[in-house]
Amino acid sequence: MRPPRALRQSQGFRSPLGDRVFDVFNAVLLLALVLITLYPFYYVLMASLSEPSRMLRHSGVLLAPQGFSLEAYVRVFENSYLRESYRNTVLYTVFGTALNIVLTCLGAYGLSKHDLVGRTPITLFIVLTMFFSGGLIPNFLLVQSLGLLNNPLAVILPTAVNTWNLLILRTAFAAIPPSLEESARLEGANDLIILCRIYIPLSLPTLAVLVLFYAVGHWNSWFSALIYLNDPHLHPLQLALRQILIDGSTEGVGAGGDAAEPVAVTLRYAAIVASILPILLVYPFLQRYFVKGVLVGGVKE
Repeated sequence: MRPPRALRQSQGFRSPLGDRVFDVFNAVLLLALVLITLYPFYYVLMASLSEPSRMLRHSGVLLAPQGFSLEAYVRVFENSYLRESYRNTVLYTVFGTALNIVLTCLGAYGLSKHDLVGRTPITLFIVLTMFFSGGLIPNFLLVQSLGLLNNPLAVILPTAVNTWNLLILRTAFAAIPPSLEESARLEGANDLIILCRIYIPLSLPTLAVLVLFYAVGHWNSWFSALIYLNDPHLHPLQLALRQILIDGSTEGVGAGGDAAEPVAVTLRYAAIVASILPILLVYPFLQRYFVKGVLVGGVKE
């Protein structure tokens, strides 16, 4: 019997032709997938750095900037509406993610206790929210009855806890040895101290993944703001991008009138780059926790 491929390579055996062909094919296929995935981002970046008049006349594949101009970025950061929407998005993301993590930790801690009275029916009711919801109109009436229309809390409170993230963290908490909690209780620790000093430090990889999930969700959110926030001063960045990209409107965002039409082309791309850059900068710091956190949180009790 021929030894496994990894064993053959470790013992210095030469790989057969079929294995080498497969390696080449696999590398070419993965490289092609990477290029297909990254090219849209590359195109947007190159377009945002191009001269507006030349970019307006360009069509087809874009491998390098058409000239070089930072005028679009200047227009983006000079415009008060985009600056306000950028600030609003940062605030919604920071405070929304903090609220998400606090409530998710509290809920997961309680549900991880096997001696919790009614644990199974409570978990079942929570899981049902993943498959059924009240719908748009009942949600709007609820927010309206709470007096949250045109209030930043309208885009934070309705998504305070994500059921899937709650279940992931509950599973991670349930995997922590009960002996650690028993030792802490012998020292007089209460549930809050046990949660903050034992459960959370031991579940940091999972929490890092949940922070990423929640933060990206808040950063990309726009529909809730479209429904609940009529005041433009409260709009998040993604709603401003919707106005620029989908509605095709550049009035009030630094490019209005016929003379500014070339600038409007690159302005759209510059706004997109400005919106995704913070997430791209944060992700590398959390990426090392990603696989470990999901695996730890996905282990069955």
